[in-house]
Amino acid sequence: MARRDKNTAAFISLVLGWMGLHQLYLRKPAMAFLFIGLLIFFKLPMAIVFGFINAVLLLMMSDEEFDRRYNSNEAGQQGPNWDRRRDYRRRDQRNRDYRRSDGPYRRTFDQPNPVMQRKPNPFKTTGVKKYKDFDIDGAIEDFRQALEIDPNDIATHFNIACAYSLNEEKEKAYNHLSKAVQLGFKDLQKIKTHDDLAYVRIQPEFEAFENSGFTINPFTEQKQDSETPQTEEPGNLLEDDLLLSQLNKLKELREKGLITEEEFAMETRKLRQ
Repeated sequence: MARRDKNTAAFISLVLGWMGLHQLYLRKPAMAFLFIGLLIFFKLPMAIVFGFINAVLLLMMSDEEFDRRYNSNEAGQQGPNWDRRRDYRRRDQRNRDYRRSDGPYRRTFDQPNPVMQRKPNPFKTTGVKKYKDFDIDGAIEDFRQALEIDPNDIATHFNIACAYSLNEEKEKAYNHLSKAVQLGFKDLQKIKTHDDLAYVRIQPEFEAFENSGFTINPFTEQKQDSETPQTEEPGNLLEDDLLLSQLNKLKELREKGLITEEEFAMETRKLRQ
């Protein structure tokens, strides 16, 4: 059977609706008999009014609603659902063509998108919730576990830095802020204005941190400096060895009774001057 058209049905209802012919066009014979009953019992004017109202309702009806009511049972209907299936078939055909191709467009539409398929980090989600609920210690613990799953998550590094700042653990806060910037955190102004980083900003190390572009943890620099062995000048080592040798000789002379305690003390003071 041919697909029914909404505008055609409305036109028939407007012109010949008083006889119910539009209902026959729509293959609703029971409704057509209803209009004939109106014509018999309520006379022609009332039937014409009902036909006009039916035409207006048909014109106001959306194409999808019209197809659902009057074209849904057609074996050969080509409404919106058919168009959608046709698009799917075309896409599937393009996929098969690309799979057979050796050119640069071998990627198909049905290949998985790694960004879209990336599963959310559960600890990151719970950490954010605890952070908003002011459970700072719980948030830090969840953020740490989230970083074990994804050590390069920029947002998690920034969030845990804020949490450490609220806990007044400035060294850890600086550490994660620097990692976030190194991984690609771009909104550096946020580091200067975020309320939860106020504790970090009032620290004496913040100026050096800012001058480094927020990439170098000042505490890491201090540790490296403290761990660097202090080397003494060769001249100082020779002088210390000579002084020690002279003191040992004076001690031997005192033990042998060749010099008195007073003489030992006096000579020792001279050597140390």
